[in-house]
Amino acid sequence: MGRLFGTDGVRGIANEKLTCELAMQIGRAAASVLSRHARRRPVFVIGMDTRLSGDMLEGALCAGLCSVGADVYRLGVVPTPAVAYLVGKYKADAGVMISASHNSAEYNGIKIFSGDGFKLPDEIEEQIESIVVDGAEGIEIKTGGDVGRASFKPNAVKDYVDHLKSTIPVSLEGMSFAVDCANGSAAHTAKRLFSELGADAHILFDEPDGVNINERCGSTHLEALSAYVSENRLPLGVAFDGDADRCLCVNADGDVVDGDFIMAICARDMLRRGKLARKTVVGTIMTNMGFTKFCEQNGINFIATKVGDRYVLEEMEMEGYCFGGEQSGHVIFRDFATTGDGQLTALQLLAHLKQENVTLAEAAKVMTRYPQTMINVTVSHDGKLAFYMDAEVKRAIEEGKARLADNGRVVARVSGTEPLIRVMVEGLDEALIQEVAEHIAGVIRERLA
Repeated sequence: MGRLFGTDGVRGIANEKLTCELAMQIGRAAASVLSRHARRRPVFVIGMDTRLSGDMLEGALCAGLCSVGADVYRLGVVPTPAVAYLVGKYKADAGVMISASHNSAEYNGIKIFSGDGFKLPDEIEEQIESIVVDGAEGIEIKTGGDVGRASFKPNAVKDYVDHLKSTIPVSLEGMSFAVDCANGSAAHTAKRLFSELGADAHILFDEPDGVNINERCGSTHLEALSAYVSENRLPLGVAFDGDADRCLCVNADGDVVDGDFIMAICARDMLRRGKLARKTVVGTIMTNMGFTKFCEQNGINFIATKVGDRYVLEEMEMEGYCFGGEQSGHVIFRDFATTGDGQLTALQLLAHLKQENVTLAEAAKVMTRYPQTMINVTVSHDGKLAFYMDAEVKRAIEEGKARLADNGRVVARVSGTEPLIRVMVEGLDEALIQEVAEHIAGVIRERLA
């Protein structure tokens, strides 16, 4: 239906679209749907990132859950993948993360995980939606001893960090690098994680104040990290987003090493160690053509899904694959996690670099990136709905594809979380792809803004 849930949960400006009342209703509906067949009092875990509105929304969610008889374990500030992991460790029925990921501080969101740590399938989200939006069924409000209670889990960060540490066979002693925490969730975990593994980690942007999350820092703003690495002559830097489910890197020269490069490095390593299930990597339609060439050259099968780590994971689960991800830095190591995990990704990459005694720049030579340009066009709500039907837009896209022929491609898609149409063009001729992208974006702007 798409009225509440987008590709990554419910998201909007806190206290405007995502209100306390809505959060409480979502809590009640989620508890009702997810505990239908439970034989005991349902248990939820709730985590959040560092946004000022997190406390407000956590309180509303707790109220909604407890009012229908669910108990709540509050995790405090943790990464999104920590919720996905801890929901299983604490034997909860579901987990909730309060975060708007890479968005700025005025936004917030609600992501719900099932008891096995996976994001909810569309049909379950639709059931929750139908209760909240349509009042499709009544919800029994509890009283007396049947009301749920909320308690705090003081060891949540420790339990999650211990899990991450267990995924690599070596310490990181002797390694030096910078870590950009985006003033988000990683600010509560990264220092502990990397110091306990023996690394000399220069921790940056780890002083969240409730409104500086993702502000000129993190995986969507790598300029400060690049400058720091270059100025301090470090071999690399790693950056997370606000809820730390993404990881991007920069090498010693400050050049960006994105998710495609990270996947190429790790995929080849896993293949050599016999750990790449069915010799297959799952990516998306936005994965760089250079990665597909890398796969062909190394005997690796590549499968592309729709954009969104949930679709990557669905394909992995359906076919028994263990590795996949996105250019944006959502990388899924299914042997260790049920969702993208920025810090887990950093550990796998760092452990490989140490064991092979290579620099990040050297390791990244495994893949050659095709030139690629991305233009985000702001459109109206009606424009998003009309995108796939507008004849002029369709004509512009087809003309662009024809100009690139076999030497490039065009991907234009609606953002699942923002009022944007994303136009991505890649190919061998950098000037041509820029020209094609700007023409398509111009038509979209004229027709749909």
